[in-house]
Amino acid sequence: MKVHLKTLGCRLNEAELETWAQAFQKSGHEVTREAETANLIVINSCAVTQDAARKSRHLIRKVHRENPSAKLVVSGCYATLNQQEAEALLGVDMVVSNKDKDRLVDKALSELNLDTMPTMSTEPGAISLFTRGRQRAFVKVQDGCRYRCTFCIVTVARGEEKSRSVQEVIAEINALHQQNINEIILTGVHLGGYGSDLGNNLVDLIKAILAETSVPRIRLGSLEPWELTDDFYQLFAYPRLMPHLHLPLQSGSDSVLRRMARRCKTEEFTTIIARLRQVNPLFNITTDIIVGFPGETEQEWQESLQFIQQVSFGHLHIFTYSPREGTKAATLPNPVPEPIKKHRSQQLHQLGDDMRLKFYRANLDQQFPVLWEGYSEPVGANKQRIFGYTPNYLKVACVISKDKSLENNTTLATLKTVSDTYIFAEQDEKNLTHPLQLPPLPLCD
Repeated sequence: MKVHLKTLGCRLNEAELETWAQAFQKSGHEVTREAETANLIVINSCAVTQDAARKSRHLIRKVHRENPSAKLVVSGCYATLNQQEAEALLGVDMVVSNKDKDRLVDKALSELNLDTMPTMSTEPGAISLFTRGRQRAFVKVQDGCRYRCTFCIVTVARGEEKSRSVQEVIAEINALHQQNINEIILTGVHLGGYGSDLGNNLVDLIKAILAETSVPRIRLGSLEPWELTDDFYQLFAYPRLMPHLHLPLQSGSDSVLRRMARRCKTEEFTTIIARLRQVNPLFNITTDIIVGFPGETEQEWQESLQFIQQVSFGHLHIFTYSPREGTKAATLPNPVPEPIKKHRSQQLHQLGDDMRLKFYRANLDQQFPVLWEGYSEPVGANKQRIFGYTPNYLKVACVISKDKSLENNTTLATLKTVSDTYIFAEQDEKNLTHPLQLPPLPLCD
């Protein structure tokens, strides 16, 4: 049987797709990139905003329209919050709520009337993420969130916190590394709350991964800033832990943060950023900002803009506020008019572009080990432009011969010039040693 997997939304959804793909392969089925030829299609939906819910509905209808004969399973936050609506959509054969996600593969294989049977139940020969064109793996380490930020519907959809055991996570990472995965990203709804139900914490998990795996690159998904402890900062002394964090700020105005029920005010956030930049002056800090939260005055907006500019992030994820039924924020008075939200969003996008280019320029003439992706663009008749990422998560481009491939390899590159979307790298003249003290790396050529 051919299985096709699609997702909308967060990295956690991506990680769950990887887990399902592995399980389908282990049951003897093929994971395919072609939705049109699949016998079974699984969609992991999103509902973080009203627009995300709309996109989830649109994707479900589109997938069924393009392959009406395939069985269609829908899971994720949209399907959990709107189960009856999802079940009523044309072509949906099964809805699996978030609480049953761990059993999605078993439920689909046992409860749907599938005509095809697996040829043999074996360990997959090729990792699912390569089938889907991936060069790194997302590893889900926990689900659920104990906090109730007033704007967030995801905590309602995901339920209580539940962590995977340290050894289960380590076993997955080692299996991925054995299949030539060189970078993993730890993800969760409330990643900083890892271990709250097990008697340990995220620092314990990272230390165990550093000690019991040899995957070269470890990244962290989104982390709430109030949960960074003193021993957390010390972990970045290990070069395998990449110097990039996504720390959601949501607003640069303390009065707005109070209405959001956020637990980190601007003064505390400033201290956190300073500590990270003491660890590494080129530490890349990215964030989320919500524009037009209920009651946001012009003064609060100006406070937010000034604080964001003061911090100077590497990248902004900008969300224009839209009310979500079931959240406290949806009941708050004084909604911001749409034209004002649009104008503020445009202002923030311009500031975000300026800060991103400023951070790019701060990294010029620096040498980094770059993990190269599989995607490339032709340059003339005999060259190609390849793309990869530095440890601090800057997108880098380099021109190499058309007959060469650096896919999933790490080489040293010096960052030279900036474009709107990435940094151009040049071939290095010196054969320097990788920061992990491995043998010298091949140079970008």
